[in-house]
Amino acid sequence: MRVFLEHTQYWLYRFFTNSNYRKFIFYSIIYGGKKRFVARTFNINGLKIFTPDSLSFIWQYKEIFADEDYKFQSESSTPVIYDCGANIGTSCLYFSIIYPGSKIKAFEADPAIAEILNENLLRNNIRNVELIDKAVWINNDGVQMSLEGADGASIFSNTNPIKIPSVRLKDMIEKESKIDMLKIDIEGAEYDVLKDCSSSLDKVKNIFIEYHSYVNCVQKLSEILEILEKNNFRYFIKPVNDREKPLINRKNKFNPNMDLQLNIYGYKIN
Repeated sequence: MRVFLEHTQYWLYRFFTNSNYRKFIFYSIIYGGKKRFVARTFNINGLKIFTPDSLSFIWQYKEIFADEDYKFQSESSTPVIYDCGANIGTSCLYFSIIYPGSKIKAFEADPAIAEILNENLLRNNIRNVELIDKAVWINNDGVQMSLEGADGASIFSNTNPIKIPSVRLKDMIEKESKIDMLKIDIEGAEYDVLKDCSSSLDKVKNIFIEYHSYVNCVQKLSEILEILEKNNFRYFIKPVNDREKPLINRKNKFNPNMDLQLNIYGYKIN
């Protein structure tokens, strides 16, 4: 009976105990089936958030505010946070709420999305974020990317690629005495960037990585975990999208270009 209740009542328990989860369910019902890439403004938790795509924002809200996937502990009241792949600023707003004194560097490659990010910061009077409207990469020479118009810009798509200005993350990290939280959600570029930054991650206390495995590319998960282990991170992994009968269903039904998408959480004990 205990196992039955745990599996059947968990989401109901979350619904009644987590107001942000209730809001996610509400907005999923209202906007989940609406046409994509239609601009809307959401008023949630005292925040006014403009988004070019309701569906992508709804899932961002669940991950960031309902699930609190980016929550971390810091001994400092002014933690340094690097938000790589900041998109429209939902994560920046969350970080600014839990740590009002934080110093945030927000990196966003898509120029149109970066403009929306800046507007969302201004309309919510967020003053602790430095916006860097460039792609996080392994050099400062620019990088070819395909822009999707929401949260799916990627170096692995061949749909109308354009060259985007880039910034070498390793150089940025090495300017800091420490980074309390490094969030990396850069749609497939994470392996190259982490490999380039490997010798500099001693400065990082907490790290979040969204790992993307594209079907026509070699999987690099083991190498990413090796980088974390060499830098004394303990890590925890959970799938973003599950696959029933994974030996048969070999693609992500939400994104058939990928066969695996994971959230990786790393933290240092000392």
